[in-house]
Amino acid sequence: MSTNENNSVVTRFAPSPTGFMHIGGIRTALFAYLWARKNNGIFILRIEDTDKEREVAGSMEHITESLHWLGINWDFGPENPGPFGSCIQSERLDTYLKIAHDLVERGLAYPDPYTQEELDGFRTKAEAERRPLLMREHRPDTFAIWDGKAPLRFKVPEIKRFKWHDEVRGDLEAGEESVDDFIIIKSDGFPTYNFAHIIDDEAMGVTHIFRGDEFISSTPRFLALYEALGITPPKFVALPPILRADKTKKLGKRDGAKDILEYRTEGYLPDAMVNFLALIGWNPGTEQELFDREALLQAFDISRIQIHGGVFNEEKLQWLNREYLLKLSDSDFYAYIAPTLQDALGKRNIAVTETVARKLTSVIRERINVSGDIATMAQEGEFDLYFADPTIEQSKLPTKNESMTDVKRHLTHVRGQVAALDDDITNDPEKIKAALWDYATQEGRGNVLWPLRYALTGRERSPDPFIVASIIGKDIALRRIDNALRALDPV
Repeated sequence: MSTNENNSVVTRFAPSPTGFMHIGGIRTALFAYLWARKNNGIFILRIEDTDKEREVAGSMEHITESLHWLGINWDFGPENPGPFGSCIQSERLDTYLKIAHDLVERGLAYPDPYTQEELDGFRTKAEAERRPLLMREHRPDTFAIWDGKAPLRFKVPEIKRFKWHDEVRGDLEAGEESVDDFIIIKSDGFPTYNFAHIIDDEAMGVTHIFRGDEFISSTPRFLALYEALGITPPKFVALPPILRADKTKKLGKRDGAKDILEYRTEGYLPDAMVNFLALIGWNPGTEQELFDREALLQAFDISRIQIHGGVFNEEKLQWLNREYLLKLSDSDFYAYIAPTLQDALGKRNIAVTETVARKLTSVIRERINVSGDIATMAQEGEFDLYFADPTIEQSKLPTKNESMTDVKRHLTHVRGQVAALDDDITNDPEKIKAALWDYATQEGRGNVLWPLRYALTGRERSPDPFIVASIIGKDIALRRIDNALRALDPV
C-alpha cells in the first residue's frame, strides 16, 4: 500500500477544516515539518475534511495561508497531489470504501444495527453501573449485509492488552478496556478519523506521526486496526500540551488562545513566532533561546521533546519579537511599521510624508515589541510633538540652578549653532549633537539640553533633543526655539 519505497522520513500535518488554526495545531505542524526537513525527508499537508457537519467554509484556505505565513511549506498538499493521489480526504473516499468492504468480507467489520435511542440506552446503563460503554459487548450475533447507509463498525479481532513505544513517552501499555468496536464509516458515507488517518498514513508512507498527547488513550484502538490491516505502525511522537500561564490547564479559547493569523495582524514576525513555538515543549539542551531557521533545523531533535506541558508565555513571545525587530535593516523595519504608522496617524488627522515617517523609525524601533504598539503610542499622543509646535510655559524652561537669563543665553547660543548647520546635516542627530556638545559640556549638559528639549517638545519626557530636531527639521527647530525665547522675554 505504501508509496515510501526509499524508507525516507515522511511526516504530515493533517488538520480538519473546522475553524481557526489553534496555536497547538501550528506547533504540531512545525515539529513535523522540522523533523522532515532535518532528515531531508518529505512533509505532507493533508486536509481531513470528513466531518462535514463541523466543516467551516474557507478553513482550508485559512490553514494554507497560516502555514505559508510561517514558512512551513509542504512537498505534497491540497493543490499538489502526490504519487499516492489527493491530499484531501473527501477526494479519497473510494480508497476507504474499498478497504472497508475488504474488512467486511473478512468478518472484521459489521453494520451497526442500533438506533440512536438504543445507543443512548446502552450509555445510560453503563453510566449507572459506573463502567465504560463498550460496544463490543453489544456486538450482534449475526451481521446484516452492509448497504453503505448504516454506520460500519470495526470488529476488534482480539481483546487483549496492547503495548507500544512512543518516541517521547517511552514504552506504554493499556488494558483490554481500552479496545472496542469503533465506527470506521459513518452513515453519511464518510470515514471517521480513527479509520481514514491509518489508511492515508500507510498510503503516503508516513514514518512519524506527530500529534497531541490526548491521542495516547486511543492508540490501542489504532493498533488493533493496524494489526487487522497488516500494517506496521509508524513511529508515534506524542507532543506535550500547551498550558496557559498559570500551568493549571491546557490553553484554550477561554484562556485567550487566538487564531494564529491574529498574531500576524498584531505585528508578530513569522521568524519570531516559529522560534517561540519551537521552545514550547522542546528543550535544545542549552541556554540558547534565539534560533534562526537554520539553527533551529540543526538543533531540533525528537529526543529533546519534553513529556510535561509547555507554558504559552506571551511576554516571552513579545521579547522574542522585539529581538527579531532589532535585527531588521532600516529599510525592512520601515516596511514593517509603515502601514501601521500611516493608519495610526491618520486616525489622529495627522498627515505624514514618507521622509518624516522614515525619520520616526529611530524613535519607534526602541519602543515597540510589535507594530500594534504604534497604534497605542499614537493614541496616547506620543507622535503629536513632531507635528504641532508645543505651548511653552516659562517656568519650566530653567533647571533648578539656572536663572531665566542663563536659559536665554543657552537657547540663543544653541539657536545660532543650529542655524549655522546645513539643512541636510539636521537630518542627522549625531551631527546636531556634535555641534552642541562642547558647549553643553562646558555649561552643564542639563542646563543646556533641558531647555532645548522642552523648547522642541513642550514635554518633560521625550526622545533626546538631537533626535527630535533631526525629525522635525532645521526650520521647525529654529521656530520652536524662537517661541521659547519669546516665552522668556514676553512683550
